[in-house]
Amino acid sequence: EAELSHRKAIELNPHLAEAHSNLGSILKDLGKLQEAELSHRKAIELKPDLANAHSNLGNILRDLGKLQEAELSHRKAIELNPHFANAHSNLGNILKDLGKLQEAELSQRKAIELNPHLAEAHCNLGSILKDLGKSQEAELSQRKAIECNPNLAIAYFSLGNILKASAKFDEALYNFKKAQQNKMDPKKCIAAIGKVLLNQGKH
Repeated sequence: EAELSHRKAIELNPHLAEAHSNLGSILKDLGKLQEAELSHRKAIELKPDLANAHSNLGNILRDLGKLQEAELSHRKAIELNPHFANAHSNLGNILKDLGKLQEAELSQRKAIELNPHLAEAHCNLGSILKDLGKSQEAELSQRKAIECNPNLAIAYFSLGNILKASAKFDEALYNFKKAQQNKMDPKKCIAAIGKVLLNQGKH
C-alpha cells in the first residue's frame, strides 16, 4: 500500500526528489534492492544535494555488496551534511566491512558525538571494539546501546557474545533471551542459548 501511494505521488509530481527517495526506502524494506537503488538514484538526479538519498543509496549498495560505491555515497552524504549522525555511523559499518577498523571506530565515535542517543552507533562501535580486542570497552558500548534503545535486539545479542567469551554465562543467557524477545533471528538465538547451556554443563 505504501509503495502504491508513493508511486501515485510520483505520478502526480515526477520531479519531487523526496518522493523518489521515500519510495526507495519502502522498496528496500520490501527487499526490492535493485528497484530501490534506481529510486534513490532518480532522487539524486533531481536533487543532487539531498544528503538523505545519498546515505540511503549507500545502505542499499552495501546490501548489494558494492562496498566501495557504498563508501562513496556515505562520504557524499557527509560532505553535504557534516552533522548527519546516521551517515557517519553507516560509513563506519562500510569501513568495518572493508577491514578498516580504526577508521570505522572514528566514524562511529563521530556519529555518537553528533547524536549521543543513537543506539545503533553505540552498538556498531561495540562490534568494532570487540574486533579490535577491546572487550571491556565493547561491553560498555553495547550496554549504552541498550540504555538508548531497550528494544535493540542486536545489542543484546552482541553483549551476550561478549559475556559468553568472558565466561559470564548467566548474564549471557539473559541477553540472548532478551535478543530473542526483541525479534532477533530465532535460529541464531537458540544456537547461542544452546552453547551457553553447554558451557554451563546443563545440556
